[in-house]
Amino acid sequence: MVRHSFRLLNLKLMILCSLELFLFFMPIARAVWMDLPGSGTKCVSEDIQRNVVVLADYSVIGDIEKHSEVVPTISVRVTSPYGNNLHHQENVTHGQFAFTTTEDGNYLACFWMDRSHQEDKGVTVGIDWKTGIAAKDWESVAKKEKIEGVELELNKLEGLVQAIGENLVYLKDRESEMRIVSERTNARVAWFSIISIGVCIVVSLLQVFYLKRYFQKKKLI
Repeated sequence: MVRHSFRLLNLKLMILCSLELFLFFMPIARAVWMDLPGSGTKCVSEDIQRNVVVLADYSVIGDIEKHSEVVPTISVRVTSPYGNNLHHQENVTHGQFAFTTTEDGNYLACFWMDRSHQEDKGVTVGIDWKTGIAAKDWESVAKKEKIEGVELELNKLEGLVQAIGENLVYLKDRESEMRIVSERTNARVAWFSIISIGVCIVVSLLQVFYLKRYFQKKKLI
């Protein structure tokens, strides 16, 4: 009985260590503070593949220098790589957006202060951005499937492995696309260089022919 408990404890520790390593090497969640100026727009972005869950919380921290009790409001817009509007809020101090990606590419979240506060020096906005496995509600999963302890950690680890595998496949596809684009660009540059050299040769021959006829008319040669 003691050996069995000791083995379970070792297994749990190994799982937790592996989980921490995966979380360290795979940036699936990030929290940032962004200084938002009184006028202008600041954006954060992330390159995400399709069919990935994205969850983010944002809030205005306020103007600490002025010690103002009134927190300025901001506007938020989140767009997909093809410009589709995924989230839009105005005159808010905090909020949340969640969606499942349908396109591969760069997803953009832009923040700016509302017009009534644009004369202020600015505010700080806190953003907690989670994607993929980090956005999954494991408490609900545990309650729904009635799992806990080692089994729950194993499910988390399995989800991380699957997410890493999908991310590797996505990176491989993007690398293949970039290689194809690079090869096409190189081919076009090569053809453009050949055509440019051909045009230069033709123009040089025409110049020689014209100068020869000109000198012959002037009886210089």
